[in-house]
Amino acid sequence: MKELETGMLARSKAGHDKGQIYIIKDMDENDVYLVNGENRTCDKPKKKKRKHVQIITERYEIQAADDVAVKRILKLYKEKNVNH
Repeated sequence: MKELETGMLARSKAGHDKGQIYIIKDMDENDVYLVNGENRTCDKPKKKKRKHVQIITERYEIQAADDVAVKRILKLYKEKNVNH
């Protein structure tokens, strides 16, 4: 399995948000902090166990990104994958 990095896309594998796609904003030893720009903003990321996310190997630079940029990244990713 590829190692997790900030800026990678991740899909939730468990919980009420199962199947949702997020961007990894930060991480620590056991958890990742996920944002989607809507209900999980850059100021209030979702804390989730590493084992409960499936990484998507696409990576984006999000250090200076705000919620609008995060929403744009996720929208473009979803559009690209629906058409294929």
